Amino acid sequence: MTVIWINGTFGAGKTTTAGKLVELVEGARLFDPEHVGYLLKVNLSDQQFTDFQQLPPWRALVPAVIDEIIRFTGHHVIAPQTVLVESYWHELEAGLRSRGHDVVHVLLDADADTLHDRIDADPTGTDIRPWRHQHVDTYLAARPWLTASADLVINTTTTPATPATTRIHNHLTKPKAG
Repeated sequence: MTVIWINGTFGAGKTTTAGKLVELVEGARLFDPEHVGYLLKVNLSDQQFTDFQQLPPWRALVPAVIDEIIRFTGHHVIAPQTVLVESYWHELEAGLRSRGHDVVHVLLDADADTLHDRIDADPTGTDIRPWRHQHVDTYLAARPWLTASADLVINTTTTPATPATTRIHNHLTKPKAG
């Protein structure tokens, strides 16, 4: 089975694109890795961390949970989640591949002004807007390794969600060279 990991920072269009993609890809389901983080946040509240991705159990559990979902359902998994630390991404990807899954890493990219505008326009999470804005600079710093490691990069500054979804679907269904 295939795990389609949709990466990019806040405002890049991950949630919208993933929602459209799950409707387009036959036998696919949506999985939000943040839910593993919420579980750990509650159960490891005595530990010091500013982001649940810093917790080694998050990076171990996300591939395990995705694997269990795939084995139970027989479906591909679409996982929209920002991962901006290169070593964390490699750990997640290795955990998925070691369980026998193909991983398609999609990066939704946008320029800084567009990201800031979208963060401000999002009616949800108004209490964490400053945190999201701070992550734009972190994203820009991570952009070189993200674009190098992605199987597909889509500029969502100029590409709306529906055409972006179509591009991902086309990438997934193109014949493999070999």
